[in-house]
Amino acid sequence: MSSDLIKLKNVSKVYKNHFIETKALDNISFIIKEGEFVAIMGPSGSGKSTLLHILGLLDKPTKGEYFFEGKKVSDLREEELAEFRNQKIGFVFQAYNLLPRVTALKNVGLPLVYAGVEKEKREKIAFEKLKIVGLEDKINHFPNQLSGGQQQRVAIARALVNNPSIILADEPTGNLASIQADEIMTIFKKLNQQGKTIILITHEEDIAEWAKRVIKIKDGKLI
Repeated sequence: MSSDLIKLKNVSKVYKNHFIETKALDNISFIIKEGEFVAIMGPSGSGKSTLLHILGLLDKPTKGEYFFEGKKVSDLREEELAEFRNQKIGFVFQAYNLLPRVTALKNVGLPLVYAGVEKEKREKIAFEKLKIVGLEDKINHFPNQLSGGQQQRVAIARALVNNPSIILADEPTGNLASIQADEIMTIFKKLNQQGKTIILITHEEDIAEWAKRVIKIKDGKLI
């Protein structure tokens, strides 16, 4: 039986601006187990972006507890959060976030530069990850020489280089045509079949259907 990878317990997030308080998340609790493929779905303004930032250790809850692999991460200091995030979470964003003047191979290997991995090993790992997403023939291409779908595949390869516990994908098909979106979701499905935990943020029903479980959020609350 797979163990709990993520556990949120009564998590709320309140933003304060002068005299105004905005409750972005309201008493959220759920568990995601190792090896799951979960879509978090909601309309614009539902709180899913705030939830993404908390799940990705980019922000802390105002109230409640967040456990990651059994460790209470909601109390960690900023430098501890950064280290934990870099080791445990692979991010894929809607806008790809690739460096424009760097080849696909070097873009994928970038997290390993920060981790202090030497060049030869870095390039070997980056090539292996590009092979997983079917771009081993594009290693020397720059982002402007790739289609949107190919750029997102480079971003997925980059997310895999540190062998993270989860892939956290924020609207990963938002900038893509439907045929390219299907290619990206097929990759996520394959990664999940190989045991990788995938958390997908989306507002699109057809994209959420690729997941094995859907968590719906509206007005900061679980539906």
